[in-house]
Amino acid sequence: MQVREILRVKGSTLFTVSPAELLADAVAAMDESDVGSLVVMDRGKMAGVLTFREVLRAVNKHKSVIGGVRVGDVMLANPVTVPPDMEVDDLRRLMIEKRSRYIPVMDGTMLMGVISFLDVARAVLEEQSFENRMLKNYIKNWPEAEKELE
Repeated sequence: MQVREILRVKGSTLFTVSPAELLADAVAAMDESDVGSLVVMDRGKMAGVLTFREVLRAVNKHKSVIGGVRVGDVMLANPVTVPPDMEVDDLRRLMIEKRSRYIPVMDGTMLMGVISFLDVARAVLEEQSFENRMLKNYIKNWPEAEKELE
């Protein structure tokens, strides 16, 4: 299975924010949309990613007072990205190695979407469930052994 297949199932909805936006507004948008990350877009291009990890670091650094903090001040400016043709097993290894819960998918310079660790887990579970059903169906309909001709 490739990353593009996860994106196809997940859909192409992107939640974005500008680097000039207040962090408090970005947090409210994350809460309202029930997402753990926002793609930071500047002049039509990805400038970075804002995840709850960056939010927590900002809250800690600013002693819970984030009123004047801008997204561009705390975003992850150079996130790890992956191509849509990457195999899911390679993606899982990369996400674990880099400790990334959210990874943008880039086709050249075009942002295709963001894959979360939850998206990967869901896709792998669905693939395994499908394979299980197919194997059980195959075993259930196993052809009877042909009688030996005498």
